[in-house]
Amino acid sequence: MKTIIHYITDRVTTKKGMWLTLMIWLAATVLLAALAPSAKEYEVSSIASIPEDAQSVIAQNKVDQYFSEDEGTPGILVFQSEKAEVKLEQLIDFFAKIEKDIDGVEQVVPLAALPPQATAGFFSEDKQTAVIPLTFDSTLESKELRERLEQIQAIAEETTNLNLYVTGPAGIAVDSLNLFSRADVVLILSTVGLILILLIVIYRSPMLALIPLLATAFVYEVVYQMLGLMGKAGLLMSNQTLSIMTILLFAAVIDYSLFVFSRFREELKIHENKYEAMKWAMRETGMPVFFSGGTVLAAMLVLFFAEFGDYRNFTPTFATTMAVIMMASITLIPALFMLFGRKSFWPKVPHVGDQHIKGNSIWSKIGRFVTTKPGLAAAIIGIILLISASNLVNLKYEFDTMKSFPDDMPSRVGYEILEDKFDKGDLAPTTVLFEGKKALTKEDQDELIAVLSEQEEVSNVRLSGLTEDQKVMNLSLTFKESPYAVKTMDALEKMRDKADQLVSDSGLNGELHFAGETAKKVDDRSANNRDLIVIVLLETLLIFLLLIVLTKSFRMPIYMMGTILISFLAALGLGMFLTNLFFDIDTISNRVPLYAFVFLVALGIDYNIILISRFQEERRTHPVKKAVEIAVSHTGGVISSAGIILAATFAVLMTQPVELLFVFGFIVAVGILLDTFLIRGILLPALLVLLEKDKVKETN
Repeated sequence: MKTIIHYITDRVTTKKGMWLTLMIWLAATVLLAALAPSAKEYEVSSIASIPEDAQSVIAQNKVDQYFSEDEGTPGILVFQSEKAEVKLEQLIDFFAKIEKDIDGVEQVVPLAALPPQATAGFFSEDKQTAVIPLTFDSTLESKELRERLEQIQAIAEETTNLNLYVTGPAGIAVDSLNLFSRADVVLILSTVGLILILLIVIYRSPMLALIPLLATAFVYEVVYQMLGLMGKAGLLMSNQTLSIMTILLFAAVIDYSLFVFSRFREELKIHENKYEAMKWAMRETGMPVFFSGGTVLAAMLVLFFAEFGDYRNFTPTFATTMAVIMMASITLIPALFMLFGRKSFWPKVPHVGDQHIKGNSIWSKIGRFVTTKPGLAAAIIGIILLISASNLVNLKYEFDTMKSFPDDMPSRVGYEILEDKFDKGDLAPTTVLFEGKKALTKEDQDELIAVLSEQEEVSNVRLSGLTEDQKVMNLSLTFKESPYAVKTMDALEKMRDKADQLVSDSGLNGELHFAGETAKKVDDRSANNRDLIVIVLLETLLIFLLLIVLTKSFRMPIYMMGTILISFLAALGLGMFLTNLFFDIDTISNRVPLYAFVFLVALGIDYNIILISRFQEERRTHPVKKAVEIAVSHTGGVISSAGIILAATFAVLMTQPVELLFVFGFIVAVGILLDTFLIRGILLPALLVLLEKDKVKETN
C-alpha cells in the first residue's frame, strides 16, 4: 500500500501532475453537477429501522393481513379552544369540507352519524380539547402530506375558531421535513463560517483558511452528486444521515488539509522548490493521512453488520464520502497547496533555513514535561478520565421520539396537549392480535381480555375487531403510563416473553402478537443493545488489525486503541454530565452511544496515527524520550488546531432541531477535545516513554 501511495503522490507532486490532478477534479465536479441528481432529492424523514423479523413487525404484518382497512398513514387532529368549549357542530362542518375538498384522506370519523355517547370519547373532561383521528393514503410522500395539512389548516381557520395541531405519524413526517429543510441551510452556513473564522484566528493566514474550504467544496459537490446517483438506483437517505455526513465531510477534509500543509511548511524550510517540498511532505504524511481515512472508512463499513436500519443506512453514505475524501487527501489537497505554493502561508511565508519549531513553544514544553515526568503525567490524565467515565452509572435513555423535537413544533405541541388532557396510555395504544385455532365465543374473548387486564401496568383492554370466521380478534390495550416510558416497555416485554402462558391461562389455543409503538420501541431497544455490542467489538478488532499493518508493531496498537476506548467512555460520561449541567438534558436517545463510539474512535484514532507515525519516523535516529519529545512538539500545533476545528465542526450539530443530534454533536466535540489535548498530547506520549525501551547496542 505504501508503494502505491508513494507512486500516486510522486506523480501528483510535479508541475504536470498538479495541473492534471486539478483538471480531473474540476471535470469530475462539473460533469457530476450537470448530469447527476443531488442526494437531497432522495432524502427522507426516517428509515425503517427495526429488522423485518422483529416481533413487532411480524405482529403489524398480521394486523394488516386480517384488518386491512387499517392501512394508511394515520394523523391525529388536536383541536383546542383557549376559553370556550369545543362544539361538535364546528367539527362536523370541518370534516364534511375535508371529505369534499381534499384528496388523499382515506378515513374520517363519521361524527354526524355517531350517537352522543360515542362522540363524548373524543373530547377532554373540560370540553376545551377534541382529538379526532384520520388516515391519509399511504402512497402520499412527505411533501404531498405537507400540502394536505396546509389545506386542512386553511379549512380549520375558515370553519372554526379553534387552534389545530396535527400530530401522529403524518404530522411528525411533515414537521420533520419542514425542520430539516431550514436546518440544512443553517448547518452549511454555520459550518463554513465557523471553520473560516477558526482557521483565520489560529493560522492568521487568509489562504490557509480558503484552500481547505476550496478542497471541501470540490469534495462536497462530488459526494452529493455520487449519492444522488446512488439514490436514483434505490438508496434512501434519512435527513439525519445527511446532516451527520455533511459534518463528517467538512471535518475530515479540513483535518487532512491541516496535516498536509503542516508537513509542507516544514519541507519548504528545507527545499527551495515547492514541488520537491510537497513530494517529501507527502512521502511522510501521505500514508498516515490516507490510512487515517481508511480507519474511518473501515468503521463505517462495520455498520453493515448492524441490525438497526439507521445504522445500516450510514454504511453506503459514509463509506462513499470517506472513499472520495481519501482520494482527495493524496491528490486534490496537495495539488491545491502546490498551486499557491509559499503564498499559501502569507503573511508568515516559510523560507529555506527557518527554524522548524521554537524551543519555547507550548507543545515543546509539554513534550519536555511528558518525557521527564511520564508517570505523573499519565496518572493525572488517568484520574481525570476515570472520574469522567464514572458518570456513566447515571446514564438514562429516552425512547419518546417526540421529546427530541423543538418545544414549539406543532406535532409536539399537539402530542403534549394529548398527554395533558387525556390518559397517557391513550397516546399510542398497543394492538394485541390473537390468532385462534377455532372460533372464539363471547366467553373466550372476555377471558383473554380479563387475563391481559391483570398484567402489570395495564390500564384498559377492549375489543377492536373480529374476523368473519371469529378465529382472530384485535384488542386495543392501553397502559397506565406513557407508551414510551421504560416502565411500560418493560411491562410489554414481559408480556411478550410469557405470551404462551397468557394464552394457556385464558384456556385458549392460539398465538398472541403485540404491535404498535410500545412494541416497536421494545424491538428498537433490543436491536440497539445487540448492535452496540457487535459494532463495538468488530470495529475495535478491525481498527486494531489495521493499526498493526500501519505501525508494523503489536504494542503500538494496544496503546492507541486502549487510550481511545478509555477516552470514549470518559467523553460519554463527561458529555452527559455537562449536557445536564448546561442544557438541562438528563436523558439521551439510545442511538447516541453507538453514534459517538463510531465517530470518536474512527476520528480520534487519526490523531494517534499522526503522532505515532512521527514518533516512529524519529525513532530511526533518536532514542525513545527524544523521539517522543520531537513528535509531540512537531505534531502538537497542527493536531491541537485540527482538534479544535473538528470539535467545533461537530458542535455545529447543536444547531440542528433534533435533540439526538444536539447531544451527539456535543458529546463528540467533548470527546475530540479530550483526545486532542489529554490523550494524544499527554497520556499516549507518557505511555510511550514508560513502556517503550531503547534497543541495547551490541558490543563486540
